[in-house]
Amino acid sequence: MAELPISSQARRLAEPEKEQFRRWGYVKNLPVFDPSAISALQDHFHELNAMLPAGTNMNHVNNWHKANRWVYDLSRTPAILNYVEDLLGANFYQWGAHIFSKFPGDGSEVPWHQDAQYWPLQPQKTVTVWLAIFDTDASNGAMRVVRGSHRAGIVRHRAVDGDQYVLAQEVDPDEIRPEDVVSLDLKAGEISLHDDGLIHGSAPNESNRMRAGKTMRFSPTEVKCDLDVWPHFESYLVRGVDEFRHNPVGKVPAENGFPVRLMQMSSEFA
Repeated sequence: MAELPISSQARRLAEPEKEQFRRWGYVKNLPVFDPSAISALQDHFHELNAMLPAGTNMNHVNNWHKANRWVYDLSRTPAILNYVEDLLGANFYQWGAHIFSKFPGDGSEVPWHQDAQYWPLQPQKTVTVWLAIFDTDASNGAMRVVRGSHRAGIVRHRAVDGDQYVLAQEVDPDEIRPEDVVSLDLKAGEISLHDDGLIHGSAPNESNRMRAGKTMRFSPTEVKCDLDVWPHFESYLVRGVDEFRHNPVGKVPAENGFPVRLMQMSSEFA
């Protein structure tokens, strides 16, 4: 892909930001792309959404980095990887990419949950990057996090009914302290980072504005997947060396394809 212009403000994490991530489980408003790149990011989002078969909800498919070369290359933007390296160290791989969208007036919500309780990964050490494609705030359904909740370990979840949800479980909302909830407001082209144990969710998009973002999941090479649970799991080394070789290595996409369901193998794409 043609390289998108990087913000002149892109940098490395400061020590207070690293400490905030350890203490609160997130960092936000990290600059990556220059304002001149935003229209291209948004155009590509609409193109990706238009690729999907009629009736397919973009939120219900994943692993775009296996299917689409543009998404794969976007995940390797050095300015993004610099921030991730500051948290994970020199050796890490990508294993996930999801594009989340809420069109204006979308009444759906994402229940409170912890990512780590869905993932058969040990040790539990994944950093998720959330790249804002459009400006996102409380009015259009920005992600909300419960700061510091990652330090409590995996908490009890209960089943959620309804096929409108990508996730089938939630943390009881009555267990969430409102004073600990933070909205991850972002300008388009900025990213946030959050720990895989952080409780988070999002409210409906009650505005007349689009809300969309691309997530990228990264883990240090020591992290191993239980393939009996997730046989589709594949790793893509992005920096350093993989001295452990715990996980299968995915095939790099040559074309700009698209996933049609959750949990596909890279061999299914050109």
